[in-house]
Amino acid sequence: MARQHLIGIFGCLLIMVMIVALGPYSSPDMFLPDQGNLWYYWKLAQPDFWTRFSAWGLYGLHQIGLWALIAWAQIKRPGYTSGLHPVNVIAITFNLLFVALHIVQTRVFYDGLAQDTSILSSQFSVIFLLVFVLMMENSRRGLFFGHKIDFVERPVGFLRRYHGYYFSWAIVYTFWFHPIEDNIGHLLGTFYVLMMLLQGSLFFTRFHRDRVWTLLLEVFVLAHGAIVAYLTMGGGHWQMFFFGFLTIFVITQMHGIGLGKKTRWGIVITYLACVVFTYQGRWLDAIEIMRIPVADFALVYLFAALAWLPFLLRKARQRSSRD
Repeated sequence: MARQHLIGIFGCLLIMVMIVALGPYSSPDMFLPDQGNLWYYWKLAQPDFWTRFSAWGLYGLHQIGLWALIAWAQIKRPGYTSGLHPVNVIAITFNLLFVALHIVQTRVFYDGLAQDTSILSSQFSVIFLLVFVLMMENSRRGLFFGHKIDFVERPVGFLRRYHGYYFSWAIVYTFWFHPIEDNIGHLLGTFYVLMMLLQGSLFFTRFHRDRVWTLLLEVFVLAHGAIVAYLTMGGGHWQMFFFGFLTIFVITQMHGIGLGKKTRWGIVITYLACVVFTYQGRWLDAIEIMRIPVADFALVYLFAALAWLPFLLRKARQRSSRD
């Protein structure tokens, strides 16, 4: 990981300190009672025009501005360098401005986009992002224990060229979906989004492709998912998130950072030992650790199949016309 990434992480931590220092941002009397798994608790019981306008208006400006910067960079094609291009400096400054605006907006109006959209939209926007990363990295590290899956390669060229637009939407949308809060779950999520915003600002630089840095961004969801599950589910189901994402790391992600064979076997043995220790005496529950990897790999094949479909239909029409 480059020194610049460490500086960036330190900057994200400083923002987190500022968020905590400016809290608290809410009190229980502002919210309706929790209404179940698909209910997002942190939204106002009585929203008005200005609470909605502040969230949607600033989100729109943030989103359109980042898309414009990505488009400008793609038109100019400045080339990958070990330093920052002017557009990167502009993108970092732009994101810092809207991070500050979101903190102020939460203090004054509170509500985020969650008031008008489903919690599933935020969750799946990030899930799809992580799935697209698995697809894009297939040619370099493979999908299963270092083995490349040719079927997945068809949409990868399109993803590599245009992934910035989707990734930008997923990150910015998630950032504005949630209000700024100073509880552990929100802080972890905000810190993750800040690092992703930093990554999204480093396009056309070697920092953007640093394998240790990008792996950190992929696996951070392991800690975030497990801790949030522990805090919000009465201490239950954290194992599903922890070992689920750890399984993806063992099957796919650890094979892309140059680890030796002995090191990888050591990780596998440690992983298996931790699973046995955690689930001893309740082996049937261990099946839960496969839910996340099975879902993610299924989505990889689904998106690949959708990319192949127009090609196969065109080939079928060509054969039909010849006959």
